[in-house]
Amino acid sequence: MNTLSLWALPAIILIILTTALVKKVPVYEAFTEGAKDGFHTAVNIIPYLAAIIVAISMFRASGCIELIGQVLAPVLNRLNVPADVLPVIIVRPLSGSAALGLFSEVARSAPDSYAAKLAAVMIGSSETTFYVLTVYFGSVGISKLRYALPVGLLADFIGILAAILVCNYM
Repeated sequence: MNTLSLWALPAIILIILTTALVKKVPVYEAFTEGAKDGFHTAVNIIPYLAAIIVAISMFRASGCIELIGQVLAPVLNRLNVPADVLPVIIVRPLSGSAALGLFSEVARSAPDSYAAKLAAVMIGSSETTFYVLTVYFGSVGISKLRYALPVGLLADFIGILAAILVCNYM
């Protein structure tokens, strides 16, 4: 398996270059054109990324996470969810890097604890919904989310609930 993973990327690059040569595609020109489009997309989504970063910072600094933790404490205790994991649950739909930072705090304090394992499974079972919607919809200029936001949040909720059930079972 190590050998396969070591050679996977070079093999993919070789296959792409070989296919391009066979089809007589100007590889360098196509690459630079794609890079130019990628740079243009990155510049277009900067305002959306700035908005979500400011919103996350305000949410964390306002103390809302602690307030939500106090309100949900009875339900979380019943589901066997440690209080250390709640910030991961709340922040995960907003930002992957913030959720990983919170997870690392949980894992650093007790690496083999139930809380660290539950937080790890939750991070793997959910998505950064607001970030994904911001980047993808912002890059193509879609401003009306319609059903994407509720469905994304529902998927996150189901992923978090499944993580809790699986970790409680294991």
